[in-house]
Amino acid sequence: MSVSVPFVSCLLWWSVIGWMPLAEAAQSLVDGSTAPAKLDGDGSVQIHGEQKMWHKITLDLAGPYAHEQDRSPNPFTDYEMVVQFTHADGTRYRVPGYFAADGNASQTSAESGTTWRAHFAPDRTGTWTYQVQFRKGSGVALDKSASGGALQPFDGQTGEFTVAASDKGGRDLRAEGRLQYVGQHYLRFAGSGRYFLKVGADAPETLLAFTDFDNTIANNPKKGPLKTWQPHVQDWRSGDPTWGDGKGKGLIGAINYLSGKGCNAFSFLTYNAGGDGDNVWPFVDRDDKMHYDCSKLDQWGIVFDHGTHRGMYLHFKMQETENDDDRGKGEGVKASLDGGDLGPERKLYCRELIARFGHNLALNWNLGEENTQSTAQQQAMIDYITDVDPYDHPIVVHTYPNQQDKVYQPLIGNRSKLTGVSLQNSSLETTHAQTVKWRRESAAAGKPWVVAFDESGSAAHAQCPDLGYNGFDGRDRSGEMVYTQHKVRKQTLWGNLMGGGAGCEYYFGYKFDQNDLLCEDWRSRDQSWDYCRIAIGFFHDHKIPFWEMENADSLVGNDQHAPGKFCFAKPDQLYLVYLPEGGESELDLSEAEGRFSVEWFNPREGGPLAGGLVEEVQGGQAVQLGKPPADGDQDWLVVVRRDA
Repeated sequence: MSVSVPFVSCLLWWSVIGWMPLAEAAQSLVDGSTAPAKLDGDGSVQIHGEQKMWHKITLDLAGPYAHEQDRSPNPFTDYEMVVQFTHADGTRYRVPGYFAADGNASQTSAESGTTWRAHFAPDRTGTWTYQVQFRKGSGVALDKSASGGALQPFDGQTGEFTVAASDKGGRDLRAEGRLQYVGQHYLRFAGSGRYFLKVGADAPETLLAFTDFDNTIANNPKKGPLKTWQPHVQDWRSGDPTWGDGKGKGLIGAINYLSGKGCNAFSFLTYNAGGDGDNVWPFVDRDDKMHYDCSKLDQWGIVFDHGTHRGMYLHFKMQETENDDDRGKGEGVKASLDGGDLGPERKLYCRELIARFGHNLALNWNLGEENTQSTAQQQAMIDYITDVDPYDHPIVVHTYPNQQDKVYQPLIGNRSKLTGVSLQNSSLETTHAQTVKWRRESAAAGKPWVVAFDESGSAAHAQCPDLGYNGFDGRDRSGEMVYTQHKVRKQTLWGNLMGGGAGCEYYFGYKFDQNDLLCEDWRSRDQSWDYCRIAIGFFHDHKIPFWEMENADSLVGNDQHAPGKFCFAKPDQLYLVYLPEGGESELDLSEAEGRFSVEWFNPREGGPLAGGLVEEVQGGQAVQLGKPPADGDQDWLVVVRRDA
């Protein structure tokens, strides 16, 4: 049938005022039918999930009916749901809620409904009460000063529930609790008290560009195609989560694989419109930044929750560099959020990520990859995240190799609430020195930062595939001989750890197969993940108090922190000397007293400590550590420990 202009005008008006989405309104009028009434919920509350400490407990409120594309009121900005959870001892958490469509959107792909939701991860057992605060008004979710009023019968709903101890163990983070910044150079689990070293994958940055997620589109498919994660379907196990009709197995399997290798971190961009990939955004449409895709984000949440259960630290890179200012990159599309300012787009974006995913136990909010916001813009974003996030997750920032001083110095010490840095360099050889620099400078400023290296090496190369993977022989796509995974182990992994760094994520250079945009097979770096497991296993298995140690390269004659011998020490108690090429070394123990045992650790194979030709040395002088037990031209770690 033909549709007249007055009909279209009426139709648009009917949709815009919020009665129903445009498509639904059009179909109703074309069919000649009357639109069905959309009834609000009755304000009842249901509690879902295991009511145990550190577990995800979900509160669902039967609230006002909405559609994710409604504009007046917009369910993401014009309703504010906050749930205050209060323990019997007075501990309080104010948790932001969000619109969850029908409450099962990950499975149904629903776009509308009456479910409003908040996730809570309690930090103690016993009785908790909740009180729902629900307001309506233009922009009330984003601005505390916005005029709005309590919406009945939803506002003021109360109740209580009882939390028991967690029954989890092994790699499941629910056995350890929330990972927190504690004013030191390392994060610590609130439950177990264990300090954390991370190792894992910084690539692909387009991890969420997955065909199995609803409404996921490759805007530039030649450069940034969507992924199937097919190589890792084999790693999915019975009982693991899926959505829809068995979707998600490839990415869930990939997380299983990386966790099974002993790694504990992976990163991902949550917004890259106009960027290199141009295939990840949380919105219903690439350029509609005020309406969020409920089913897609619920599916993301399944992946993130599975990561938590498999012991994985979630590195949220909140934006690509093209999204942090108003340069208008991406085929003329203004991809940035509020031109870099803390405006309504950016506030809503931060709030939605925190509300939907902040219950996970180990994560950081990274302001953005290669961030170019001004200091004032960064400060505003940091402060807003701090204000909204009830769990005080760590906040970091990443920038270009040549802009570290420009970006980090204005944020150091008490100048900001930043808790660490996500470092990038242009050569593997500078990883150690830059780790030492930012650890020392942050400590000197009065607030020790957690210093992680997340992109070590050039954009073209960085972490290479394993020798032999798809014929890799150390050459890149252009035929240039570069290096192997062994150099990465020596200069990136151990370079960071021996500098007092908190660990590494590996970026995959664009001149290699399985690179930062195209990778779907983490087995391309299978041996490197083994080296990562061996490295952090050394510190935990041999009870190395790394959180009490500091870089001491001067004790091995390396005052400039060059890519040679490294020393990490708890003075007068324990000294670690890393020899990238093996050989012999002298260690200055002139300021130490007593006798020290000398043992050797193999960073390639792991295992127990081994003895060498020199078994013991005397403090008060410079000492010779002798030769390693075997493979003298390979890397070795010397462990020099005060005798009991």
